[in-house]
Amino acid sequence: MKQKDKTFSFRGKYFFWVIFGLYGLLFAINSHSALMALQKSASILTKILPILGMVILFTALLNYLLKPKQIAAHLGHESGRKGWFWALAAGVISHGPMYIWYPLIEDLREHGMKDELIVVFFASRAIKIPLLPMMIDYFGVAFTIILTFYMLIGALLQGGCLQFMENRKKQD
Repeated sequence: MKQKDKTFSFRGKYFFWVIFGLYGLLFAINSHSALMALQKSASILTKILPILGMVILFTALLNYLLKPKQIAAHLGHESGRKGWFWALAAGVISHGPMYIWYPLIEDLREHGMKDELIVVFFASRAIKIPLLPMMIDYFGVAFTIILTFYMLIGALLQGGCLQFMENRKKQD
């Protein structure tokens, strides 16, 4: 585990210096474009920071309030159908960019969340509750219900496929 952390840290520093160098090169070639790119990057960063702060706060609260045994009971290897339901429901009600959820899901995984439930969570995020009324307006209630049902089934099938592959890998 320590080696993985060192590798990730090295990659992050390497990536930072490559981006820094590219901005420097762009500034030398075309300073106006470099300033516009920096302004756009700063704009994106200011939009992401509040969401990222909420995820960090939520992760900290999760670590403080929940014990690994509690997480394992709901999303761990012994969670059964209840874990699949919670992963599906959490994916549907979650909002924001997907990459913002990565740190929280990594933390849950370290506390015992099954990989197949992570797949179910991310696949079920395709259903966006705030957009359902607009979808109903454009395509009708029947189409929206059927498509949503198939998306939920698809999320469960994707998780099931990963579970099947992991069980088969364990047998070999």
